[in-house]
Amino acid sequence: MREGWGRKAGWTFAVAGLVALAGCGAPGGGGLGMGDMLLTAGTTQAPAQARTVQLDDVYCPAVEVVDGGSAIQVRGGGEAGSVRSQISLGDLARECIGQPDGSTLVKVGIEARALIGVGGSAGRYDIPVHIVVKDGSTVFANRSRRVAAAIPAGQTQTTVSVVEEGIVVPASSANDFEIEVGLGGAPARGRRG
Repeated sequence: MREGWGRKAGWTFAVAGLVALAGCGAPGGGGLGMGDMLLTAGTTQAPAQARTVQLDDVYCPAVEVVDGGSAIQVRGGGEAGSVRSQISLGDLARECIGQPDGSTLVKVGIEARALIGVGGSAGRYDIPVHIVVKDGSTVFANRSRRVAAAIPAGQTQTTVSVVEEGIVVPASSANDFEIEVGLGGAPARGRRG
């Protein structure tokens, strides 16, 4: 029994000693408190970590599809010009993160599906995607990408994703800009809502 009591007393004195030492280096004294030294494993304090400031409540418009930009069909000969392949847009997503300077950092995600038609066959299909972020006639990003979609033998379709990031909308337009996407080269005039 006495041995168990000795251990308890030892722990009690150790904790009391730490509490007493924790008062050393109190605020305003220029030193580190015991808690700081225990956390940083020494007598020097680790440099403060830079905090990333992100504004959560920012304007982020829905992604619009330009007229004629939702699907592309390739027709072939035979069977009165049967469809060889069709590429269509799937899910669209966007993310807008407010920056400390009032600008908005925009990321746009596009899913596209390639389908083999009656006159088509398995293989590689090229998917041209166009993304525009603008405010009226002022264009902040005008990006075109081509993505390869491979449809293996025995399959009739595949899905690919495109993510375009690093688009900066300045503070002067952060509350009134548009995001437009479409399949093909440059976007057509007008939008589908």
